[in-house]
Order: sequence, then structure tokens, then C-alpha cells
Amino acid sequence: MILRRRNKDLKYAYYIGCTIPARMNNYDASARQVADALNIELIDLKKAVCCGTVNIKALDIKTWLTLGATNLALAEKENLDLVTLCNGCFSTLKDSKHVLDSNPELKAEINEVIKDLDLEYKGTIEVKHFIEVLYDDLGVDFIKSKIIKPLDLNVAIHYGCHVLRPSDVAQIDDPEDPHVLEELTEITGARPIKWRYQKQCCGGPILGIREDLSIELARNKFIGASEVNADCFITICPFCGVQLDLVQMKVEEKYNEKYNIPVLYYTQLLGLALDLDPEMLGFDLNRVAVDFIEY
Repeated sequence: MILRRRNKDLKYAYYIGCTIPARMNNYDASARQVADALNIELIDLKKAVCCGTVNIKALDIKTWLTLGATNLALAEKENLDLVTLCNGCFSTLKDSKHVLDSNPELKAEINEVIKDLDLEYKGTIEVKHFIEVLYDDLGVDFIKSKIIKPLDLNVAIHYGCHVLRPSDVAQIDDPEDPHVLEELTEITGARPIKWRYQKQCCGGPILGIREDLSIELARNKFIGASEVNADCFITICPFCGVQLDLVQMKVEEKYNEKYNIPVLYYTQLLGLALDLDPEMLGFDLNRVAVDFIEY
């Protein structure tokens, strides 16, 4: 039987955000490789601006909406749904769209601002996380049919907070009992395992505010994954990736402990199962060495 993709037209406006090109190029590189392998077309969104982040929303909601509307309108100009790898960008842009679509008067006011950029937000496109593209638009069965090199790994999945909450806006999965990333992981041959502190925040958002507490929260993650002998973490959030990969060294130094747990983005895991070149998946940029990969 020939397995077909759920959505035949897999072409998206690719919003890369700020954190990924600045600190996590391995996430971008692996996503592009996987997209090419699965015939997903990612069109770089030209002239994109910062998504706005929750910090700006807390200070000035109209500035926050102006940034969001700018990016959404740019994608609308291309007549393409907007896709991002970043949990924070996904949450912010999805929330911006929700607020604008629910408030016609506010949308008109924001459009008055962005019309100087020759832009108008109409509400005709969707905001998607790359995980949604894989799970909903491509389909688990189709991806499974493309797996060449099943992986014998026990993995600790970390979704991150903003991709699941608020659930009425994100609408990806049940934040209390998610399954999308587990199913996508299982088709690679890897085994998702339950672990202590799995749903807890990694501490990334407060790293620059309360480093001591941020490191303590991150340590919980390493303790939980170590207890179940996880071979690696799997995440889909670049900021969580920074926290788990880079801050792991700070935790080890502060507490005189050794964890040495590699941190992979899901796109890197899937790329390995698709038998893509590890060097092209950005593994040279992972801070904690991924010893189970053969170059």
C-alpha cells in the first residue's frame, strides 16, 4: 500500500525567530534537512521582525500586537501559513492572531500602524509549530514509512511550557497528558520514557533574572532523566535546548555532579532515523557530546 501525505501542498512561510539563528543553528539546520527529505517546502519569511515575546506583551500590548501583526501580514502576502520551530514564537504569534481575530476594532487600529509598511493583517492564515506540520499535515504513518535507520534509544521528552499552554490558544495537545511528540518519537524507533519532573518548567525563562532558581529547576530535569537512565533529552524548544544543553554544565559545576545527558532537538532525532548525515544535522553544535552517533 502506498502511504500518501495528508496535506499534498506542504509549503510554508518559515519564521525562524531570534534565538535559533543566534544560539541554536543546529535546530534550524536539522529542520531544513528533515524538511527537504520529506518534501516540505520552507520559504524564509523576508523582513520578519521579533515575534513580540510575552515580556513586551506585559509592558505594551499594542506594541506586542503590532509586531505580531507585521509577521502575520508578511506571511499573508505570500499566501502561506506561518510555521516556526520556536515554542515562544509559536505561542506569541498564535496568541497575537487570537487577540486580533477576536477584536475587530483593535485589529483595525493595529492595521493603521502597519499600513505604513504596506501591510494589512486580514486573518487568512494559520500559525503552526513545525511539530504540527509533521504530525497533522504530513502524518505519522507517512513519516514512519520513510524511516530507514530505527534508533535504539530511551529518551526523556521535554515539550516546554509555551507549546502546550494556554491550551485554548495553542491547541496542539492536552497539556496534562500530551502524546504528539511521544508518537513522533516512537516512529523513529526510540522509546519515550516517563520520568520525574517531566512536566516541570526547565527554568529557562528566569535564567537572566534568578539564575540560582533557574539552575535548581534545570537540575531537577537532569535528576529525573538520570533516574530512568535516559540516553538523551528530546525537545522542540530552542530556549529549553539552551537551558538543558548549556546550563547542564553550570549545574554540574555548582553541585559537583556529572550527568552528561545529550540534548537533541526532535528534528535531529528524526534526521538520524531518516539516515541523514549527522554533520548536516548540526550535531557539531551540540554542547553535550552525542556519543551514540557514528560520524
